Amino acid sequence: MTGSAGSRTLEVKVLSAEGLTIDRKPVTKNVFVEVRAETLTCFKTSPGAADGVRGNPSWNETLMVEMPPHARSVTFDVKCKTSMGTKSVGIARIALSDFLGGIVPDSCLQFLSYRLRDWEGRRNGIINFSVRVKSATSPKYEPSVPVPARGTALPDKRSCGFQMRVPLGDQYNPRGVVTGIPVGWTSYTNNP
Repeated sequence: MTGSAGSRTLEVKVLSAEGLTIDRKPVTKNVFVEVRAETLTCFKTSPGAADGVRGNPSWNETLMVEMPPHARSVTFDVKCKTSMGTKSVGIARIALSDFLGGIVPDSCLQFLSYRLRDWEGRRNGIINFSVRVKSATSPKYEPSVPVPARGTALPDKRSCGFQMRVPLGDQYNPRGVVTGIPVGWTSYTNNP
């Protein structure tokens, strides 16, 4: 933890946005995101360009957002620089309880998507980002797993509260696949 007592730092990686429009026209260039955590301090991505005509910009920028102790939400404001100045495209205000203090540990990286709304309350795109609490005690690297001799048991590896089996053979297999199950998913039924 950094800053004053009770404050936290969020590591927010702004990935991309989808379906952004201004006056029913796709936003294609000079799009950036401002992130705030109930303070006057604003953290910004650099302006990015959208792909083609669909209005889907991507940034892949990491922002270290300082969170005061009183903060209960974080705001993502997608903006566009136009010839008339800077215009807000869409806003998402997200309760911190959506990704902090739940079943998943705060230090676990979570990938999220939220609906953006314009100033009139209409839907206007989606913001995609990842978030986790940055801790001073979190490791800077993951120690390597020793490769056991052929025929020995696979080592357990724990990641954010989930136990996985690491596929090993003569060498570590970097093409292993991990399948995730949504938290709180109790059953699946296939209704025609």
